[in-house]
Amino acid sequence: MTTTQLTGASLPAQAGTPTWRSEVLRTDDALDRVAEEWDDLATRCAGATPFQTAAWLRSWWRHYGRPGTLVVVLVRRNKQLVGAAALQRRGPFGGLTNLGGGLVDFTDVLLDDSCADLAATELANALPLHRPWHSLELREVHPEATAQKIFEHWRGRRHRFADSLCQYLPAVPMEELLKRLPGKTAQRNRVKQRKIAKAGVQVSSATPEEVPEAIEELLRLHFLQWQHRGVTPEHRTERFAAHLADSTTGLVATRRATLHRYHLNGEPVAVNLLLLCPSFGGLYMYGAHPALRERLDIAGLLIGTALDEVRAAEIPVLSLLRGQEPYKQRWRPDQLHNQRLVLGPGRLAPFAAARALRILTRQQLAQVLRTRLPRLKETLTARRRR
Repeated sequence: MTTTQLTGASLPAQAGTPTWRSEVLRTDDALDRVAEEWDDLATRCAGATPFQTAAWLRSWWRHYGRPGTLVVVLVRRNKQLVGAAALQRRGPFGGLTNLGGGLVDFTDVLLDDSCADLAATELANALPLHRPWHSLELREVHPEATAQKIFEHWRGRRHRFADSLCQYLPAVPMEELLKRLPGKTAQRNRVKQRKIAKAGVQVSSATPEEVPEAIEELLRLHFLQWQHRGVTPEHRTERFAAHLADSTTGLVATRRATLHRYHLNGEPVAVNLLLLCPSFGGLYMYGAHPALRERLDIAGLLIGTALDEVRAAEIPVLSLLRGQEPYKQRWRPDQLHNQRLVLGPGRLAPFAAARALRILTRQQLAQVLRTRLPRLKETLTARRRR
């Protein structure tokens, strides 16, 4: 079913006055139908990331979406698409959330930079949040994301919470990056970089046609490197492999991603998926043979190549995306929390309020466990020793 809501278009427009029109698409092929103009809008939205491209969203929907739950909200100005949001229905009471689940590092909407504030108002008004039991929850929203404009223009209940921690490095030459580290640590890393340079590792970028093979190689190496430490269960599923291959093929074809393939003595030893957009390059996923780890510094190898890539594209930041893995921490990255936005209609919006209360309760409980559980363990250990 397709629902169309008209705004200013329902009234005769005066000469020179823009005509606005919004619509809500609810068919499972909605993203396929608007893919071309969706990506055209993404090029006019400075905040758009690879996770907001048609290639990534359509692939995720094909492999993870639940039929009948897709909600695509569109805003047009003089027939041109200037605002868009891809959402899915959650639960029986009209709750909405972003596409992507746990696979997306940044959720956002698209707004044309030339009329972002006006388009944000129209898109906020077009969101299908009209009943008291309706709500919208957006996970992993960057503090400067385009979706923040929707939050600002929302007239009903709204809540904002901290979400996952993301980490960032400036896109500078490796030697300058090493100056961020303490003296001895920096010196050890310089030795590792010289060792990488002497090893003769060959690096190439996969073409769109080579992406499926390269993704298969990436996952094989990824499983090898984590075989004794536990792999994220979802990464072992066929649907994840299919989604990663499909989405990356589209991203590489549009220069929104690159797959770096590393060979040593003619043998494949590592593959790294680097996402690209005007604001950052992001290290999304990699696989490396355990034998390579014994010879070279894997993080230094991958980050060095990624820095060269983003600097050549004049991208200012290399993002390590979500997570606080030790290999990220040693580079002294800048840290910034994503945000979690909850919207509801009207001042009461009981379902949005209840959702916000659950989020707040869980976060407070997690904070208690983080701060008190280690102390409790220390106390119990001390008592056992005594």
